[in-house]
Amino acid sequence: MNQILVTEKLYITPELKRKKKMYKIKFCISIFLICLLFSYYIYAESVKTESEAVSKQILADIEEKKNNSLNNNVVDDTTKNIVNDVIIVTLSKTEAEEVEDEIMEPTIIEKNQEEQNTYTTESGEKYTTDSILTIPSIDITYPVLSETSEELLKISLNKYWGNGPNEIGNYCIVGHNYASGKLFGKLSQMEIGDIAILEDMSGRKITYEAYDKFTVDPTDVSCTSQLTNGKREMTLITCKEYGTKRLVIKCREI
Repeated sequence: MNQILVTEKLYITPELKRKKKMYKIKFCISIFLICLLFSYYIYAESVKTESEAVSKQILADIEEKKNNSLNNNVVDDTTKNIVNDVIIVTLSKTEAEEVEDEIMEPTIIEKNQEEQNTYTTESGEKYTTDSILTIPSIDITYPVLSETSEELLKISLNKYWGNGPNEIGNYCIVGHNYASGKLFGKLSQMEIGDIAILEDMSGRKITYEAYDKFTVDPTDVSCTSQLTNGKREMTLITCKEYGTKRLVIKCREI
């Protein structure tokens, strides 16, 4: 009996104790890292959700401005006469001065248009919007911000290159590919033949159809070419394969 106890005791060597201790330490570190990564994931997703909420607020502001514009689309302090079936509108002195100022100073008009397309969030941040993109097949609608930067890409889709929205040329839009499906996270599900609707800030909507879909290296920007043979085109771009590639979908007005 004593021999058996001595034999069992001999198996618990200092080296074995050290290995058991190291195993416990590694196990605890592993649990800690898993919890840390999980916490970071939750935090990152909450930040993305908050950022996307800004784009939704911009859309709501755009819709509110549209409604206000419709409600205020009444000519005040004017006189209307009908002469030979032609409506003649006589402007008030104030309105005549405003029209004259706009004719004399076109730069003021451009500045006012930019201000009209600028939206201020609850936090006080200002964002200038270029257009609104809707893709029914993947159920997304987002404002397209007028510039591109790392910070703006967290908020919404960005204009990357090209003329203004719905103008002749190639209007290029970029967006993050989030695993949650936010922004361009579902763009890979868009197929050739699917439609996309682009609304510029004047309210004009043009429907585009996807005619090509391919992957390129990040340094390949040939898809942004403005050689469209006089047609209106739109290029949608997002990252793929953990940022090592770019997914490109080419669309053309129909």
